[in-house]
Amino acid sequence: MATHNYKVFSCFNRKFTITEPKPPPDVQKAFSEFSDGASSMSAEHLLRFLAEHQGEVDCTVSDSEQILQQSRKEDGETGFDLHDFFHFLQENDLNVPLKSQVHHDMNAPISHYFIYTGHNSYLTGNQLSSDCSDAPIIKALQRGVRVIELDLWPNSNKDDIDVVHGRTLTTPVSLLRCLKSIKEYAFVKSQYPLVITLEDHLTPDLQAKVAKMATQVFGELLHYPQTDSLTEFPSPESLKGRILISTKPPKEFLESSEKESAEEVSSLRENADEQRTDNKSAPEYKRLITIHAGKPKGEIQDELKAAGNVRRLSLSEQALEKASESYGADVVRFTHNNILRVYPKGTRLNSSNYKPHIGWTYGAQMVAFNMQGHGKSLWYMQGMFRSNGGCGYVKKPNFLIQKGPQDEVFDPKIALPVKKTLKVKVYLGKGWSLDFSPSDFDSYSPPDFYVKVCIVGVPADMIKKKTSVISNNWFPVWNEEFDFPLTVPELALLRIEVREDDKHQKDDFGGQTCLPVSELKSGFRSVPLYDEKGDKYKSVKLLMRFQFR
Repeated sequence: MATHNYKVFSCFNRKFTITEPKPPPDVQKAFSEFSDGASSMSAEHLLRFLAEHQGEVDCTVSDSEQILQQSRKEDGETGFDLHDFFHFLQENDLNVPLKSQVHHDMNAPISHYFIYTGHNSYLTGNQLSSDCSDAPIIKALQRGVRVIELDLWPNSNKDDIDVVHGRTLTTPVSLLRCLKSIKEYAFVKSQYPLVITLEDHLTPDLQAKVAKMATQVFGELLHYPQTDSLTEFPSPESLKGRILISTKPPKEFLESSEKESAEEVSSLRENADEQRTDNKSAPEYKRLITIHAGKPKGEIQDELKAAGNVRRLSLSEQALEKASESYGADVVRFTHNNILRVYPKGTRLNSSNYKPHIGWTYGAQMVAFNMQGHGKSLWYMQGMFRSNGGCGYVKKPNFLIQKGPQDEVFDPKIALPVKKTLKVKVYLGKGWSLDFSPSDFDSYSPPDFYVKVCIVGVPADMIKKKTSVISNNWFPVWNEEFDFPLTVPELALLRIEVREDDKHQKDDFGGQTCLPVSELKSGFRSVPLYDEKGDKYKSVKLLMRFQFR
């Protein structure tokens, strides 16, 4: 027990006692049930609790004994009491809400996966005037991003390559520096393949220089395709520890570069500086390309229906929205075997992002995001890729890979029957008194917290709920439960956000997380919260319970 003093108008103090909460009734009931009414829980009791209540069917007696040792407050005891049990339930490392290992089938073609994808990965801030650097690339790789985008332009002397957002006021960074950083950090978070998408604005001699540079820097890490034309993409498992290049074959430069620049920065349109013909392309550069890329040369629908070798197609967020409205089935069919990349519209000059479900529900594998921004859309992206052990590859549901018995494909606009109901109970929260100063939320009293609990997914599943406000308490206790009926749980994210109620201005932010519903572990879970940029707080967490019906 502790106290916080708040000075009001420099005249008098308000004193508030801070008391950590006791185990909720549900926790007490579970302890009594699984300890067979005893005052202490043995390793065998804990193992039964883990298997039957938490769904941890793979746990062993050795696992439960290790948990006892790590969670007990008093050394020398053989079991743990109710308070030890309560302490264990709030341990982020021991009672996580998601599976922490890679567990999806990684032997399917990479077109069968959602892939953690960055947009203009080298930018430190806005799209017009921020610095270009390898620092955001490093940070993205440390977070598990698996697709890094680099814009390549000739330097001022036309004899080397800069990475820069062309025709803007952004300051360049050298390609060599970016490649060296990519090599160093490519596999610190995930061993699955890293794709580098190149937006190429280079002459053939500089393309050849890029090829030489990439070959020398990456060495054996660089994957060379065995054929110019693929009928099926290789699997993430077969490409473990390898770096892949994805870009337009050189001959397609003139057809797409002007259009692409106009889409990304419409207010700064200029004629392309480079002129290239088919017989002047660099063969050593073309040899590096594993995933052939392009943009629609005519009607998007014709491009989506085109047969032949597998490839990557890039669409802006507006183009995808238009395509999904008019011929969504063609979009889904295209993504069964080909890769669709979606990128932010050119007016997002502040590096904001769009709603990623626009892409995911139509099978788009590479939903490209400005990772240097923040906000709900980026939280959704971070939440989706907490799936599958955070490896950056999430297996798409079968209905986004296969046709139905009548040759039909998934349509996210059609309301389907409820497949399962997620029951979420919010018990309590803690850690703000450690990670924040006493006056961060309110100058004159402890915070007034409440929790928003929402589902983000297909339109039929979108639901928003929130708890009551707990006033003047650093350790709020809610004990409130919500039901979420889900028609497509495979694409649903559970968004959790804590806010501090403010009667006079916008409610203060108190932490957030997004959790993929398909990966949620059942039972009592400790749920760590993150700041607005997606960095985990040291201490802030919620105790929650998840159940499926």
